[in-house]
Amino acid sequence: MASIFRFKQFDVDQTDCAMKINTDGVLLASLLDIANSTRILDIGTGTGVIALMLAQNNEYSEIEAVEIDPLAAAMAEKNFRNSIFRDRLSLHNCSFQELIIREHFDLMVSNPPFYTDSLHNPDQRKRLARHTDMTFFLALLDFAATNLSGRGKLVLIIPTALAEALRLISVEKGLYCTNEILISSFVGEPPIRKIVTFERAPKGVVDIQQFVIYAAKGVYSESYKQALAPYFLAF
Repeated sequence: MASIFRFKQFDVDQTDCAMKINTDGVLLASLLDIANSTRILDIGTGTGVIALMLAQNNEYSEIEAVEIDPLAAAMAEKNFRNSIFRDRLSLHNCSFQELIIREHFDLMVSNPPFYTDSLHNPDQRKRLARHTDMTFFLALLDFAATNLSGRGKLVLIIPTALAEALRLISVEKGLYCTNEILISSFVGEPPIRKIVTFERAPKGVVDIQQFVIYAAKGVYSESYKQALAPYFLAF
């Protein structure tokens, strides 16, 4: 049976995707400022939802997406093809390391597999989609350092502990954390995720923002509803 998630300006068929649409992905796409980003790369696009949301957000952007899972890549390509943004979206069924780069990117985004060193999921495709180790992130930082434009940005949504580790490692690659959005489930709780931005030029002070998903159990916060209102039918 098809599993289709309907947005205001596009639909996402996620039938053959091991990793379905999730809060991390839609928050990453909705909280990004991409006004000055013409060339964008979505790394590990899965269903293609992040690329589609970014295409809606900036009508001048051209977005390339890479997905290593053949079934997910085929589904993302179908979602791109069926959208009104089809002329500005392209899909590559490969790893980001295998991607042939035509010119530098203004923005790279990823909701990466962050279950580091965890292979407990019995579903092989979900295990592939969710498992990685630090080698992946080292390669990702190297790739960004090589293929970002001078003012380009790499933006990831990752767990807080991993964000701290990458902040230290990125400096060795010539990339610096300039912005963090700390995402908590409820007010007063510690963040469960961070949206972290890396750029070539360091800032004296990292810009830190707070974002809370729920106002109460089962009730979304006004910030969450405002962020997703351009996309979600429910808002």
